[in-house]
Amino acid sequence: VQLQASGGGLVQPGDSLRLSCTTSKLAFTLYAMGWFRQAPGKEREFVAAIGWSGAKTIYADSVKGRFTISRDNAKNTVYLQMNSLKPEDAAVYYCARSARRLQPPQSQPVAYHYWGQGTLVTVSS
Repeated sequence: VQLQASGGGLVQPGDSLRLSCTTSKLAFTLYAMGWFRQAPGKEREFVAAIGWSGAKTIYADSVKGRFTISRDNAKNTVYLQMNSLKPEDAAVYYCARSARRLQPPQSQPVAYHYWGQGTLVTVSS
């Protein structure tokens, strides 16, 4: 299973960015998806997750109200819309797929079995 993340870039504080993560239909349907991030010198941290149906989402407190996770099952793609970006949001962002099917959104990395290669988000003025 390969997850392809894209959409990272250099933005200024307050700007918006949308990340995408796509995989094959077989690898996407019925699985929960998540976004994590890792800043230099820090551990990987949970950002947002969406259940297999898209009906349920969860967020880290640090991004609530600013980030939105969504999925398009017809395109086998999960998105992370990031608004009002802050310098502390700068990190490599990773998408991940849950290990088991039909799961609700999960915040623990251990719940995810496959990871994308990461896409770099830089927030700087």
